[in-house]
Amino acid sequence: MKVADVVPGLAAARTYEKRWLRSDLVAGLVLAAILIPQGMAYAELAGLPSVTGLYTTVACLVGYAIFGPSRVLVLGPDSSVSPLIFAAITPLIVVDDPTSAIVLAGMLAVIVGLVEIGMGLGKLGFIADLLSSEVQVGYMNGLAITIIVGQLPKLFGFSVDADTFWDDLTQFVEHFDERVTEAAAIGIVALAILVVMPRLTTKVPAVLVAVVGATVVSAVLGLADDGVKTVGVLPAGVPAPSVPFTQVADVIPLFVASIGITLVSITDTIATSSAFAARRGDEVKPNQEMVGIGASNIFAGCFGGFAISTSSSRTAVAEQSGAKSQLTGLIGAAVVLAMLLFLNGLLAPLPQSALAAVVIAAALSLLDLASLRRYLQVRRSAFVLSMVAAIGVILLGVLQGIVLAILLAVLLFFRRSWWPHGAVLGHVDELGGWHDVATNDGAVERDGIVVYRWEAALFFANAGAFRDQIRTLARTRSPRWIVVQCEAITDIDVTAAGLLEQLDRELNDEGIHLAFVELRRRLQDLVLRYGLFETLDRDHFYPSIEAALRAIDVEEST
Repeated sequence: MKVADVVPGLAAARTYEKRWLRSDLVAGLVLAAILIPQGMAYAELAGLPSVTGLYTTVACLVGYAIFGPSRVLVLGPDSSVSPLIFAAITPLIVVDDPTSAIVLAGMLAVIVGLVEIGMGLGKLGFIADLLSSEVQVGYMNGLAITIIVGQLPKLFGFSVDADTFWDDLTQFVEHFDERVTEAAAIGIVALAILVVMPRLTTKVPAVLVAVVGATVVSAVLGLADDGVKTVGVLPAGVPAPSVPFTQVADVIPLFVASIGITLVSITDTIATSSAFAARRGDEVKPNQEMVGIGASNIFAGCFGGFAISTSSSRTAVAEQSGAKSQLTGLIGAAVVLAMLLFLNGLLAPLPQSALAAVVIAAALSLLDLASLRRYLQVRRSAFVLSMVAAIGVILLGVLQGIVLAILLAVLLFFRRSWWPHGAVLGHVDELGGWHDVATNDGAVERDGIVVYRWEAALFFANAGAFRDQIRTLARTRSPRWIVVQCEAITDIDVTAAGLLEQLDRELNDEGIHLAFVELRRRLQDLVLRYGLFETLDRDHFYPSIEAALRAIDVEEST
């Protein structure tokens, strides 16, 4: 394995073209304008001091520039991962101490990074497919609603002590009279800018306008003196690198939480990298992407940060601003670092309600009601699964909700394999082929012959269902022949083979013959090795339905 394969940043540095420098510099400066407020907002969403979002941003961008394969992907604190972090570390915090929360979050980030690197080296990118599109949409919808309700008190300038969705909602209503009018006004106006401005123009980042505007108004009016909670002066500098660790007892619960974060993070990363690579004509390397994002998580965890993911919105901003390479991310990180070192009081007047508006705007972007409507129209089981995932996140919590959604998706997959669809076929002249008689009124069947399509692999879990359906056809239709169309059969295991042998003997005793069409040659050889040709007639395997019918006509006429 070449060094460049392990450390793509080295290869990128060697092949860097000087003409890209200006574009990367401009894109990096534009990117920094949204990295700072979003990093701070998502840190608070994770239950951590806002400055940790900046530490995370700097560390993960450097880590990905070294180990990540994509030229434009932007990583950082994310609205879909931060609630998972909060849910994971909150039960483990012994005392109400920000330092303890920071160490736990850093430990979680390192564990996530190790899991992702292990998956990348083991070429296990397919595991991300456990989050089907229905599950993703449901999880994101539930997460969006949970985030919005949880941020409402902060948007109106007060705080509540709640752990669940219903507690957040009820306490917001009960304590609404504690709202701070000035904070609420700043937050609502900022939210309006964040929602409306992107629809009018994308040339200037809406988050930059909202945050700068809120900071200036707060400073000029002295809102901090009127009871409006602000960010305050950030600690100067960055923490020294260290391996975060609390106690051995925390490893297992953090590892369990890391699985959910890994699935969400990798799914976002591969989807985003694939989309942007397709637009740029680049090649996607899923396993290297996992190594890259894993290294970024470890960097973040060791520099006082927390787990991260890919941001499609920040990546889009970088690309639209002319980004050519990961130097864009490094320049963005350098600007954030410069602020921490030299301008740590720059955002001191920024109201917390404005940060809440940033989080709520991000949550609104997670909502995908259009997909829900489409699921309801095309496949109701997908709609139900998505709704259960959303309700699970809202009622049970983000970690439990995503686990429930994944389990339901897996169960639905097994259900479709255990009880696959089967159909009796008839010939439809207008369509020029054989189609389901239940959905085609003009389908013509042959007397005494049932053509039946089985739409799945034949294995131990569904072999009984196949036998029962064939038996039902034999009993209700009394055919002389049952022709099984096997185009969709991709495998026949030992259990199914034994059942086929038993079923053939049983049908023969009733004067019914079995024939098979379009069975893959590989599976015919497998049937031979199983010894089924001792019972199944080897002449009753045909390349097409028409060939089978012609052979049956010849056989019955002799």
